[in-house]
Amino acid sequence: MGFQQGLSGLNAASKSLDVIGNNISNANTVGFKMAQAQFADVYANSLSGAGGGGAGIGVRVQTVAQLFTQGNISSTNNPLDIAINGAGFFRMSTNGAITYSRNGQFSLDKDGNIVNAQGAKLTGYSADTNGVLSTGAAVPININTSDIPPKETDTVKALLNLDSRALVPGTKLPVTAPPVITPVAFSLTDPLSYNNATSVAVFDSLGNSHVLQTFFVRRDPVTTAPTAPATSEWDIYAAVDGLRVPAAPAAPAVQVPVGFVGFDNLGKLTKATSVLAVAATDPNAIAIAVPVGTGAVTPISTPTILFDFTGTTQFGAAFSVNAIKQDGYTSGKLSKFNTAKDGTIVGSYTNGKTSVLGQVVLANFTNPNGLQSLGDNQWTETATSGPSLVGPPGSGSLGLLTSNATEDSNTDLTGELVNMITAQRVYQANAQTIKTIDQILQTLVNLR
Repeated sequence: MGFQQGLSGLNAASKSLDVIGNNISNANTVGFKMAQAQFADVYANSLSGAGGGGAGIGVRVQTVAQLFTQGNISSTNNPLDIAINGAGFFRMSTNGAITYSRNGQFSLDKDGNIVNAQGAKLTGYSADTNGVLSTGAAVPININTSDIPPKETDTVKALLNLDSRALVPGTKLPVTAPPVITPVAFSLTDPLSYNNATSVAVFDSLGNSHVLQTFFVRRDPVTTAPTAPATSEWDIYAAVDGLRVPAAPAAPAVQVPVGFVGFDNLGKLTKATSVLAVAATDPNAIAIAVPVGTGAVTPISTPTILFDFTGTTQFGAAFSVNAIKQDGYTSGKLSKFNTAKDGTIVGSYTNGKTSVLGQVVLANFTNPNGLQSLGDNQWTETATSGPSLVGPPGSGSLGLLTSNATEDSNTDLTGELVNMITAQRVYQANAQTIKTIDQILQTLVNLR
């Protein structure tokens, strides 16, 4: 009789309902992967091993397979939340024991480690103080929250236009031919002694800011003939925090500039020459010694700061500062950090600088269905899954990361409710099979 078939059908339908119920209960679990009960028919072999032509003896649950399909990506307000878009698992470490997860809800512990709710540490590649990644073995990622040290200014790059129509300071107006020029000694406090000026903040070895001013004075081509191929030259004077560098000599001594620049008749820079004994290493730059009294190394960038005029022009247009930048900065505190698509964790500091703090790695498997579920949204590898294939996001078959986001459960709630109805009908049908056979047996018992 078919009690065994009906009973196996009840067990299988019950198992299917267990799986469906688990899927539905985890519809809001971040990183959850729904499962599917898969069944196989059961037949009894004859003693000789030959297949029989009789009815089967029921059904059994062959496996409960997880479906590692992509879940939806939802935005969050936590910069440490990370979603995987594609294949791969986060590689977690708990006292050296490695597990894998798709749940990217992370936080920082008291030691600066990125951890999940169970305290497992997210692993990846560490970075040194210069932001260089060590791409050897994956280790727990630790966010260094210490201040970034200051860097003193080595180079200033200025992109200017000096007006070719500018007159030599002291030129009598109206201009005659030849012009009448009364020499004017350069002075910081006399705007008539120079044509134009600009300034930039530079930093010493302690991160203190200093204002470096440069003043441009057109040379009299009669008293100081330009050196070919230059057809026009400009003296450059400098001051730091309102004080001349080098210190201004007492009158009536000749005022010495820190350097000069020359231009050809096309307005192109032909040279930049330093007056200091220390020559600039770049033909388009001058060397400026910037002494400071803050307890920092003096002068800044011993012995000199390189002031680079590459690209500066002398056209018939008003003086303009098109770009000016320097490579120093003060110390900075870590203000925030985020994770790029390739897993690189980039920190932003209060001084405007950024630095790489580490890189998240992902792991994938030849047979993800061979992973053993441990609960708490974690799996561990087995011989069936094969060894983990570890690499940065975006490499090989690994997916990319999305920061400030999490991956939703891939449970298809509508589909599972339909599957529940189907499983219920299957359960009822198998119960009806048992009931019918019971009625048949009762009929036989009642025969007289």
